[in-house]
Amino acid sequence: MKRIVYIISGLLSVGLGALGVVVPGLPTTPFLLLASWLFYRSSPRLQKWLLQSWLGTYIRSYHRHGGMTVPQKAGAVGIMVAMVLLSTLVFIPAGSVARIIVPIAGAVGVLTVIFAVPNGKEK
Repeated sequence: MKRIVYIISGLLSVGLGALGVVVPGLPTTPFLLLASWLFYRSSPRLQKWLLQSWLGTYIRSYHRHGGMTVPQKAGAVGIMVAMVLLSTLVFIPAGSVARIIVPIAGAVGVLTVIFAVPNGKEK
């Protein structure tokens, strides 16, 4: 039963991580690291699949550097800010509650990248 819960949770984490690639404010790497851990505990086949997929690039880079390097963090923050501004000013209609929620979610994502994600070292 525990194995099934881990696999389902891992698949949900992969989905959220993949969504985080395109949704501003939703982090990618933490969800993929969680999925990798869950698959490690439940299904070596799924962990191998994740690490060999295009999403595995995020995990391998995180492990190789021990976190995100400063240039990676700067790039991630820059893209997040650009996408939040674009979404808020261009795609979300004026007066919509999303015009408040998206910038708040983006700020949480930026603060997470800056303060919660460890600084990695260039290797």
